[in-house]
Parts: sequence; C-alpha cells; structure tokens
Amino acid sequence: MTTDNNLTFTLHTENEALDVMSSGLDGCVFTPADVHPDFYDFSNGIAGGIMQKFVNYNFPVAFVLPDDPGPRVVELARDHRNHPCVRFFDTHQAALEWLNNRD
Repeated sequence: MTTDNNLTFTLHTENEALDVMSSGLDGCVFTPADVHPDFYDFSNGIAGGIMQKFVNYNFPVAFVLPDDPGPRVVELARDHRNHPCVRFFDTHQAALEWLNNRD
C-alpha cells in the first residue's frame, strides 16, 4: 500500500491522511483494500476531505481503482489524470511508476 513495505495504513478519515503524511514517506499508494468503502460514496464528503488534505500539503498519493469503480469514480479518476498530487490508476504497478517518476 505504501512506498515503504514496512508501513501500513488504512484510509477512512482526514486524521488518517495526516498520519500518512507524518509517517516520513515521500508519497503513498492506496489499494482498494486500504481505502474504507465509504471513501467512494461521494455523498458523505470523505473522499473530498481526504484528498484536499493531501493537496494542501502537496503530498503525492496514488489510488488503485477498485475492480468495478462505477461511473462517478471513473469520472473522478478522469478529472485527476493530470493532477500533481492525487491520481488514480488501474494497477498498483502504474501507481508506483507515477510516484517514482515524479519530478
């Protein structure tokens, strides 16, 4: 899930996003197993609050999309395809490549 295999995080609240950023990592990959299902229920605002924390602190994160993301998640991923801090990918490998090749 992270760029350091010795650390594990789950993501459900803005405070957990702050924990990730204070871990000493330079960036992070979240797989579907790492993200609480409520994250992709956009009616609750969880995703927006969490992503805004990462953007505010200029902390790069990559989310691996779930197998059946649904049209709103696909739209969110499309909207973030060129975002400097938050991106969505179909595979873990693609997410890692983006994190490792950022300027």
